Amino acid sequence: MKIDELEQMESEDLGTLPSAERRKFLKLGLAVTGVYLGGSVLSLTSVKNAFGRNVVPEAGAFSYNPHYSMVIREHLCIDCERCKEACVKTNHVPASGFRTTILEKRRSLGGEKFETIFVPVLCNHCNNPPCVRVCPTTATWKDKKTGIVVMDPKRCIGCKTCMAACPYNARYFKEENRAVDKCDFCYESRLSKGETTTACAEACPADVRVFGNLADTESRVFQLVHSPETIVWVLRPGLGAIPNVFYINS
Repeated sequence: MKIDELEQMESEDLGTLPSAERRKFLKLGLAVTGVYLGGSVLSLTSVKNAFGRNVVPEAGAFSYNPHYSMVIREHLCIDCERCKEACVKTNHVPASGFRTTILEKRRSLGGEKFETIFVPVLCNHCNNPPCVRVCPTTATWKDKKTGIVVMDPKRCIGCKTCMAACPYNARYFKEENRAVDKCDFCYESRLSKGETTTACAEACPADVRVFGNLADTESRVFQLVHSPETIVWVLRPGLGAIPNVFYINS
């Protein structure tokens, strides 16, 4: 996946602003929609109307409960990679693959100046997962209770069709058992054993990853994505996968 596709979720004019200045407007509940030239912002609008796409499912749209989801507070990521290390240790991920990674994007600020943005990426546990639709052996499916997209390596024939279909490059082939593997929100290693969060979220020192139940209106994930001043986006929304990993500006 190309990190440039994140630009599809931001207005072009907003994207030209330095992060510090952009956040100043967002904290006020405003987004830049006019032209930014010579240091002048020419028009602003409410963040509610800036993007015109509701990427958060309406309450009751899906029956999962718990409806496991993750919110990524992208601007806080410092690329310390503790999340990746925790995932590898907890889920026994081989060096040949990953369940979560961090992509790096550089944005020019003019001249030789630029800013670096770190973007955590993992399986988005889509509500309409392309990987599930193409699997010829039902080795992958969406759990009807939790909404987690899971894998059964015993059913997998290693055809890698699901890997090709994944919009987020979030699956890998595990040589040890000759089957495809991926993030399952630590269901096997943690959630099924009574833990309440993923290894990557627990390990993050900057509170970048917030894991929880989107069906619970009191949960932090629900409150973060429904905050009036917050812009919420997902990766590659035009594909219709309806992801359950949300990125926010606050």
